[in-house]
Amino acid sequence: MNQLFSIFHLTESDINLSASVDIKNDAHAHDYEELIIGCEGDIQHFIDYKIVNLSSPFVSFVASGKVHAVKPIAVNGKCSIWALKFKSEFIPETTFQLYSYYHDHANLQILRNISIKSLLAVLQIMTEEMQQQDPDFSIIRHLLSTMFTMIESERRKNGIDPAGSQFVQNVTFKKFLALLEQSFREHVGVEFYADKLSMSTRNLNFICHNILQRSVTEIIELRKLIEAKNLLINTEKSISDIGFEVGYNEKTYFTSVFKKKSGQTPSEFRAEMKKLIS
Repeated sequence: MNQLFSIFHLTESDINLSASVDIKNDAHAHDYEELIIGCEGDIQHFIDYKIVNLSSPFVSFVASGKVHAVKPIAVNGKCSIWALKFKSEFIPETTFQLYSYYHDHANLQILRNISIKSLLAVLQIMTEEMQQQDPDFSIIRHLLSTMFTMIESERRKNGIDPAGSQFVQNVTFKKFLALLEQSFREHVGVEFYADKLSMSTRNLNFICHNILQRSVTEIIELRKLIEAKNLLINTEKSISDIGFEVGYNEKTYFTSVFKKKSGQTPSEFRAEMKKLIS
């Protein structure tokens, strides 16, 4: 996905295109975040290696790298499902909160009609803005953050919290992400976070692999990369200053890591994003 953000509305007229899909064989992973909102109709959602059947109204968040597939199903001839796709750096201050909220509850059944009506109103504003000749991405960014705030409010009202055998891991993972948000700009590694959480680096790595399929080091680097991309897009700071701000003392090392992780140098990424936004 080359864009920072895109929005797609699937209706009953699109159902025939996916009617014969073998959902497991169609499973895939992508390098962007995706929010799926069902207003009418059902879906079969293959995620976390199991199939879940959801009836509208519902929301589902698919984190970057998660293997999943969706098969929409019309109900009484009606289907209205929205897909919002966005790069992690589009709302960097929110993305890792989403990993924390949704890693163990990817799907949420909405119980109150007023909630889906409110979400639909935001979706329509987003669509209208994206249809402009020069869409204002700052508006889209604020609307997307607002939408996730609304969804989290619904989660709390539904009383959804981690439970069962995964409870301790979920709590530890959330604490790690909270610490990461405070400290990712500093020159600290896995040992720092493990010590703060009063556990071994091995156990912390085990938990992160189990939940996000990444090591602690990979998650730290991902958070630095997301913030670096955010600064490259939204500021005129120099490459050296941005590298230093996210914890790299040397420009050459920052450039090397950035290119290895994203396939582009920071300068190439900044130039491409300016073209896309303009």
